[in-house]
Amino acid sequence: MSARRSPARRPTMKDIARRAGVSESAVSFALNGRPGVSETTRERVRRVAEDLGWRPSTAARALSGEGAATVGFVLARPADTLGVDSFFLQLVSGIQEVLAERHLGLLFQIAADTADECAVYRRWWAEHRVDGVLVVDPRTEDPRPGLLDELGLPAVVIGGATDERHPGLSTVWADDAEAMAALVDELCALGHRRITHIAGLPELAHTERRVRALRAEAGRRGLTEVRSLTTDYSDAEGAAVTRRVLESAAPPTAIVYDNDVMAVAGVAAAAGLGFSVPGDLSVVSWEDSALCRMLRPLLSALSRDSVEFGRTAARELTALLDGGPARTVRVPVPRLIVRGSTGVARDA
Repeated sequence: MSARRSPARRPTMKDIARRAGVSESAVSFALNGRPGVSETTRERVRRVAEDLGWRPSTAARALSGEGAATVGFVLARPADTLGVDSFFLQLVSGIQEVLAERHLGLLFQIAADTADECAVYRRWWAEHRVDGVLVVDPRTEDPRPGLLDELGLPAVVIGGATDERHPGLSTVWADDAEAMAALVDELCALGHRRITHIAGLPELAHTERRVRALRAEAGRRGLTEVRSLTTDYSDAEGAAVTRRVLESAAPPTAIVYDNDVMAVAGVAAAAGLGFSVPGDLSVVSWEDSALCRMLRPLLSALSRDSVEFGRTAARELTALLDGGPARTVRVPVPRLIVRGSTGVARDA
């Protein structure tokens, strides 16, 4: 059986510019009927474009008011963990708000894993289904940026690390290390020395950054009873890990959960074991939400404007579709809101 061939690379304006011996801006002027180039150059550019089989992006036509386009968004997470995830609901809300202003549609799909997600990108590209994609949950070893570069598909990576550089990909991110440092500062000021971080999926880049940041902060302060444990973000695993650490010989006096759902489940699990919050155990959620404000005591949480995060990502993608350069954009660091679930450590 013959090996499966990869889809041929789409010709770009850069290809046309190189072949025609002109600048990319001249190609844009020529193909979009704008002034700024001579008729001779315009005709040469058009002939080269036709020879290369270039076709205008539907997104470009949409942005100039000539049609409609679609942006792709794939989530490779267990489906049962998404329905209660407030961060993604707010993120998508912000994304959709900006796309609607530009008359761009949003094509959403859940994938089994990153391999499945990559297959979706290849299919969408081959079928001309989308003109750009929004990528979430960057991995420590991530095949997606390289694939999107190969396909020439504009993309914005949401939550990517600053050392990720790909010519056609912009990055929108927040500094998890700075947020973790502020959180540890607060807990240490309350006398906590035994701190457990109940984290999310281990393969995610932001999980790795938070774990690394907590380890660094613990080392800087000489804390020897600080650790991170990974989960699938679900309430079931959040509760199970909480019970396991609280039943240990030296249980933590503070637990940081990577999302609000696990934090609420953890409080219930702690209560079931006879631990009071915050008397015996301080609890902090990395994500703030209505859940954090409905529980008693109210949950201390790291708060950020997730809707604006989505708007920023969508704006960066539309800028790429407009022909702008790839950029790295840093959004504000989540800030800690102290509520009733954090207090002085019982053995301080």
